[in-house]
Amino acid sequence: MHKGFIQLATFLGGLSVALGAFAAHKLKELVNEQVLGFFETGVRYQFYHVFALALAGIVYKEFSQRWIRYAGNFFIAGIICFSGSLYFLTVKAIIASDGFRWVYAVTPVGGLFFIAGWACLGLGISKGRNS
Repeated sequence: MHKGFIQLATFLGGLSVALGAFAAHKLKELVNEQVLGFFETGVRYQFYHVFALALAGIVYKEFSQRWIRYAGNFFIAGIICFSGSLYFLTVKAIIASDGFRWVYAVTPVGGLFFIAGWACLGLGISKGRNS
């Protein structure tokens, strides 16, 4: 499992860089400043949590595997819900769609997943080393 977290972190890290470059060079031509800000926030939080996911993968073998596994899964869910919803809202703005208002409610759920991930990571490390 730890290898899977690290592999996914490397993929998501590269994706963060690609999305950030897209925002800097092309997206600003397609959307207003507010929507660009949403997208950049999604990229920033994705990139932050790539490191959290990699950390979960690194400490997985040494600390409470159950809590560390929960942390990694929460970080993944947070990236999908928080960053993914902001990316979706950006696409929605580009195609000028008025639908999908429910997506606005997904972003804070993703934030809660991030918080839960950090809490689980802390719990897993505080439980001590595996025997």
